[in-house]
Amino acid sequence: METAPEKTGAVRRALEQSETLAGHGFTVETSGERLDRFLVVQNTYLMTFQSLGGLGLLLGTFGLAAVQLRNVLERRGELALLRATGFRRRRLGWMVMLENGILLLAGLAAGMLAALVAVLPHLVANRASIPWGSLSATLALVLAVGLLAGMAAVRAVLVAPLLAALRGE
Repeated sequence: METAPEKTGAVRRALEQSETLAGHGFTVETSGERLDRFLVVQNTYLMTFQSLGGLGLLLGTFGLAAVQLRNVLERRGELALLRATGFRRRRLGWMVMLENGILLLAGLAAGMLAALVAVLPHLVANRASIPWGSLSATLALVLAVGLLAGMAAVRAVLVAPLLAALRGE
């Protein structure tokens, strides 16, 4: 008695060697082979969209840098007043950096929570394979760029001329 793989091979050979079908380019493939080819294409699309999403996140982080810098420049009179009343440059720098860091972490947490809600059904059904490495790298890169943007804003605070900012108030 033939086993299932032997029967499958025999049917494949019979169909592919058939004079009626062979002239039309007929090929036989199992559903597993077809599904594997489909999954390769699907994974390529998923990786492409993940890369584009990471790039969009980085561009958004550069937008955050612009907003942080603008915020510090708009508040330079207030920061200069704090400096005039005894706050050291370093203390003001830490205050601005902490403020920017909290905003950055809150934004990342909100984004991760939204992503978790989106993939929760797949996680519960145990059908999701999460690329933890690339996901962690993307989030770490966004955090690093955001903190560097915060440092640029801090630098703007530290080098701002005190007298000119106070006169503008």
